[in-house]
Amino acid sequence: MGTEGIQDKYINPYTDFGFKLLFGTAMNKELLISFLNALLFGEEVIKDVTYLNAEHLGTLEYDRRAVFDVYCENEQGEKFLVEMQRGEQQFFKDRSVFYSTFPIREQAKRGEWDYELKAVYVIGILNFSFDKSDNEYYHHEVKLVDLYTHKVFYDKLTFIYLEMPKFNKDEDELETMFDKWLFVLRNLSSLLERPRALQNRVFDRLFETAEIAKFSKTELSEYWDSLKNFRDWYSVLSTAEKKGREEGRMGGRMEEKKENARNLKRLGVPINVISQATGLTQEEIEKIS
Repeated sequence: MGTEGIQDKYINPYTDFGFKLLFGTAMNKELLISFLNALLFGEEVIKDVTYLNAEHLGTLEYDRRAVFDVYCENEQGEKFLVEMQRGEQQFFKDRSVFYSTFPIREQAKRGEWDYELKAVYVIGILNFSFDKSDNEYYHHEVKLVDLYTHKVFYDKLTFIYLEMPKFNKDEDELETMFDKWLFVLRNLSSLLERPRALQNRVFDRLFETAEIAKFSKTELSEYWDSLKNFRDWYSVLSTAEKKGREEGRMGGRMEEKKENARNLKRLGVPINVISQATGLTQEEIEKIS
């Protein structure tokens, strides 16, 4: 397997291979630690993480199987589930809630147990936008809240959603580690050289790991397959969106034709003339009231 078809210098972190290489391997866990600290705490609170089994089966025979991108816990036993969601799903929030039940239920202990739980964090890095009302609001932190007091009711279950298409900061606007991590995730595969703003030890590791030219033949083959799958998926998604827009425009034109036909009928214009003017059939025009 050669490098044909791959012209980027660094991997695309939105691919399965790229995301798990950066965040899902023990040899690179310092990258995951840095990302979690920057995202959740803003300082080096997490010192170490242990990777857990990323594949879970429900407790009942008919339960769905859940496969997480990255699943780990810190020294205090708090659970972190990190998902790269490449395209919008109709029930992606439901999926997040469903996934959160696994690290919750697995904390149950045999025998006497007082139900004390360790915190669970579900983090979704989204390659799409779900909140169209605010183009600046891309970092969602969701907890259980009392609607009367507006205070957090339970602080041990947190959902984080990052709408990556909305993050548009340039290199000279990067101030925090959180900014820098989102910049890397958004732009890594398009970078030709390492930005000056990302000159520190943890990013030394990241750019060394992400450089495609350093891959073995096996790694290159796996990455190419993953990249091809991502591109195929993206092409299908883009085609569906384009088709939806075209159908929407066609629907709009049809409504416009019907409105014109309705007005002409009110003016007493003959049906055959209305048909010629609008392109609608006589049967369609007769149904219009």
